[in-house]
Amino acid sequence: MAFPFMEAVVGFMILMYMFETYLDRRQHAALKLPTLPKPLLGVISQEKFEKSRAYSLDKSYFHFVHEFLTIVMDSGILYFRILPWFWKRSGEFLVYAGLNAENEILHTLAFLAGVMFWSQITDLPFSLYSTFVIEARHGFNKQTIWLFFRDMIKGIALTIVIGPPIVAAIIYIVQIGGPYLALYLWAFMLVVSLVMMTIYPVLIAPLFNKFTPLPEGGLREKIENLASSLKFPLKKLFVVDGSTRSSHSNAYMYGFFKNKRIVLYDTLIQQCKNDEEVVAVIAHELGHWKLNHTMYSFIAVQILTLLQFGGFTLVRNSKDLFESFGFDTQPVLIGLIIFQHTVIPFQHLVSFLLNLVSRAFEFQADAFAWKLGYAEPLRAGLIKLQEENLSAMNTDPWYSAYHYSHPPLVERLAAIDKLEKKTD
Repeated sequence: MAFPFMEAVVGFMILMYMFETYLDRRQHAALKLPTLPKPLLGVISQEKFEKSRAYSLDKSYFHFVHEFLTIVMDSGILYFRILPWFWKRSGEFLVYAGLNAENEILHTLAFLAGVMFWSQITDLPFSLYSTFVIEARHGFNKQTIWLFFRDMIKGIALTIVIGPPIVAAIIYIVQIGGPYLALYLWAFMLVVSLVMMTIYPVLIAPLFNKFTPLPEGGLREKIENLASSLKFPLKKLFVVDGSTRSSHSNAYMYGFFKNKRIVLYDTLIQQCKNDEEVVAVIAHELGHWKLNHTMYSFIAVQILTLLQFGGFTLVRNSKDLFESFGFDTQPVLIGLIIFQHTVIPFQHLVSFLLNLVSRAFEFQADAFAWKLGYAEPLRAGLIKLQEENLSAMNTDPWYSAYHYSHPPLVERLAAIDKLEKKTD
């Protein structure tokens, strides 16, 4: 008797849903606490705390509904073998359109087109409610319904342009790969990721946002001086119009080798009290670069990608595995989808470990900014961003340990205070 792979996968998905729901309930209880954590008393205003609490609870209630419907739908799709049914229907559509259903690339693209259409339909109500009800209720949403749908249409168009060549190449590589298939797939995806990292900020991101050079003045001069002192090869310094969609704020950097760029959200500049707070945030980001965090994260992702492709090559010819999910053929894409479902336990473990590493990196970047003399502006900047983004003030330790890639504000401020005490 063949092993019931599909039943095992669905069972584990439900177990993980129950576990994560337990963590969500713990976090929900923490969000309902009526007072600030002691370290934030006198630091965060009561008004901001009440607004943050209301925003976090609204998102929490929405999250419970969304996750419940998602697990019902995802487990139902697997258990009732909707995937093999849809695969056959996509083949029938090709025949109806006068195309060759035996061509695996065409069959796969037809299947993915249907999946994308289904995903857009099922995700749309959640996206609309999140954006135009929750985000709008708490003053964050700045986009119109027209801008929302325009962005969605642009995203679909980009997927149609970029997706098919990549999918076709993956199928071709698997068909001819031989014993070095995992290495070929990894090398191809490495090239794809590098190309996308290169063209995204130049060609794709400007389709959605307007990037303008940071005007000459004190802030630009301070950031350029900081970058120069650290030998950071800053080539361009942009401000992005994030305020056209949301009042949330951020900053990031990108680029290869000697061609680095820094992008500031206009909301970040507006929300910080002075230039020093903005520069402190940039000092933190430059800390990630100086301490090679970006490189370490990239290497880790590449190793995991290679391991996953290695695992895929071991199971892609397993007839029992495909039959357990209802398939009587073994298409490449379906094999990848099934494999991703079978390694869900590994993915959850890896995600947890990566979050641990990411939080350690955040503490190190804060310490780097502190060493540069930005302790007070960094502290003030972190508090200001927490307030303006209405981030959760009370967090459950189990929930944050499992989900958060960044430490809670209380922990980051405590770490900065600890560094300060060491110098006294």
